[in-house]
Amino acid sequence: MGTYPHRVSSPTAMTFANILATRLRHEPGRPLVTFYDDATGERVELSVTTYANWVAKASSLLLDELGLDKGDGLYVDLPPHWLTTVFLGAAWNGGLVVTDSADIAEAVVCGPATLADYAGTVGERTVLACSLLPLGVRFPDGVPEGVHDVGVEIWSQPDEFTAWDTPLGEDAALSIAGALITQEAVWRAATAGELIPDGGRLLTDANPASPPGVATLCEPLARGGSLVLVAQAAPSRLEEIAVSEQVTNRFPA
Repeated sequence: MGTYPHRVSSPTAMTFANILATRLRHEPGRPLVTFYDDATGERVELSVTTYANWVAKASSLLLDELGLDKGDGLYVDLPPHWLTTVFLGAAWNGGLVVTDSADIAEAVVCGPATLADYAGTVGERTVLACSLLPLGVRFPDGVPEGVHDVGVEIWSQPDEFTAWDTPLGEDAALSIAGALITQEAVWRAATAGELIPDGGRLLTDANPASPPGVATLCEPLARGGSLVLVAQAAPSRLEEIAVSEQVTNRFPA
């Protein structure tokens, strides 16, 4: 795969937005997230630029359209999916805190499997739902009243986003078991991580929105690498994808 030196190591640049900006300057066309759903046959590949555009749209939807503020909690209740990586990035791009509990979140992003569970909490929090259909399209039969269908509302958002209140390194990025972890801590850990070498290509079926899986997105982004995220695949199929995608590392190993 070669060596890609464009990872972020400056102490002044330890935020998601600055790390993504570095990738955009140096390798905008390189694949960043490749997603397989082996049950449906879907394959989606997001270059650095395409990923950044989706993150900008989701950031605008969350903060500008729906009125969330820096420091608000976002619970991403999605399975392993390319949109999962987008909403994680959007949260950090706007200074939201990705939580591991819906109970303390001002907003929840869910999929079809849990839509009914969250629809009844619309008065308590902002609820966004993703159909998880190819191309990020809407729910064919619509969503309950008060729920925001991502496949409807995200397309009108701009491809660029600038936060009114810029996230800083000392701002919280994660809330895990009640403990806050700053953006700087997240990205310092990512740049020093051991899942992949600089420029590596990581294959995983772990959920990036789970505490054990968050590094599967952060390390490839920070270390000039890329992620191959696979859902609903048998072990033999994972082996085939690893070969075809020329992955360098796997998680779990």
